[in-house]
Amino acid sequence: MMQVLSVASECAPLIKTGGLADVVGALPAAMAAEGVQVRTVLPGYPAVMQALTDPTIVLTGQSLGVPFRVLAAQVGDLDLLVLDAPQLFDRAGSIYLGPNGKDWPDNPLRFALLSQVAARIGVGAISDWQPQVIHAHDWQAGLVPEYLHGLGGSGKVGTILTIHNIAFHGLADASLLNMLQLSPARMNRDGFEFWGRISALKAGLIGADRLTTVSPTYAEELMTDAFGMGLDGVMRQRRDVLSGILNGIDEAAWNPATDPTIKPYKTTKGKTANKAALQAEFGLPTSDGPLCVMVSRLTEQKGVDLLLDALPTLLARSGQLIVLGSGATELEEGLRNAARDDHVGVRIGYDEALSHRIIAGGDCILVPSRFEPCGLTQMYGLRYGTIPLVALTGGLADTVINASPAGVLAGVATGIQFNPITADALRSAFTRLCDLYADGPLWARLQKNAMSHPVGWGPSAQAYAALYRDVAPSS
Repeated sequence: MMQVLSVASECAPLIKTGGLADVVGALPAAMAAEGVQVRTVLPGYPAVMQALTDPTIVLTGQSLGVPFRVLAAQVGDLDLLVLDAPQLFDRAGSIYLGPNGKDWPDNPLRFALLSQVAARIGVGAISDWQPQVIHAHDWQAGLVPEYLHGLGGSGKVGTILTIHNIAFHGLADASLLNMLQLSPARMNRDGFEFWGRISALKAGLIGADRLTTVSPTYAEELMTDAFGMGLDGVMRQRRDVLSGILNGIDEAAWNPATDPTIKPYKTTKGKTANKAALQAEFGLPTSDGPLCVMVSRLTEQKGVDLLLDALPTLLARSGQLIVLGSGATELEEGLRNAARDDHVGVRIGYDEALSHRIIAGGDCILVPSRFEPCGLTQMYGLRYGTIPLVALTGGLADTVINASPAGVLAGVATGIQFNPITADALRSAFTRLCDLYADGPLWARLQKNAMSHPVGWGPSAQAYAALYRDVAPSS
């Protein structure tokens, strides 16, 4: 069985701030079906340490001036290697942000340590286990190839970097080169330098054997100035090793027929009770229009400002809105103001069980993102018969079949796409939504199509397995 080390800053269900955690948490089970054993190295945040029972110490040492231990443990289906470095990870609150809402000042050191320890494991630091491939995720693991090179590990273990969101580069001041044990000779445009600063993400982009991102369309978008976030030149340079592999969802955790957080249902008729319960929970009256829901970080990237601008069009057609999320203060305030309307409900924060109830009870799930590498909530919506209304970008373009006249006529439509990504286009999309919803038989067909649309990991796991075999050393 092939051995793979997955390196990430978060992993569901132990610690989660977004879709990255869901993917990292689902990958091991998906890959097991392909004959791949995945062990996940994860920082020892308080929530992670508390989940461990009877862990085994498999490595101790000091790196970057920080003492650490690596603990091996099994938590559910996850085979974990936990980086226990209390000096860096034993903190309350957000795993990335301090009490002031800004990045922890030592984030470069925290995730450099994660990368360096992973690299050490890659070259055999754990006596009885060594991976053939290291699969690094986002900037937090971006320095893995750089540290592997310094340890003489290049060619001894294959490396893959998956870009979940290129907007976050993991930037650090050049004065930290010595502390992070990075070579000054690599601090240039052909190395990990980005406008005079260290970029952990760029280090991974130029150093990994293969690059992947989380949808085919996003892979193409990354090579453009509009979406590459300043790294489009690097992406074009490495286009020959870039693959777009669509994310899947955990179909056991997101299954309307067995979901313990809702009133389970196997057909769309079962959504009626969940919609009524959700309206009651948020104090919304019954209505003739569609109940739209959104579970998201509240940022401009996610198009929350567009939603606020276009919302009157939805409400004028007897539509309703429920939002769960947190983020930018001005957007939170805008949603609170919108919730003064009896047909709008807002919950600031995050609650996993509530997210299930919202998606099960909604008629339509909104994902009006300006860019979206893959997106998972639209796939949760498909699984639950909650029709996605999405911007035409990234993974949203790859997972939703538009209810255009051709799509409806062919009987394959699963949702609504809009483009350009503007408030005016979203207003038009709301009008289309309400027209479709008013046609009961047509809406039922859309829901049936959505619930039968494949959203699991099968094809994607096969693609990853092929990539692992390709980069693994032949010896």
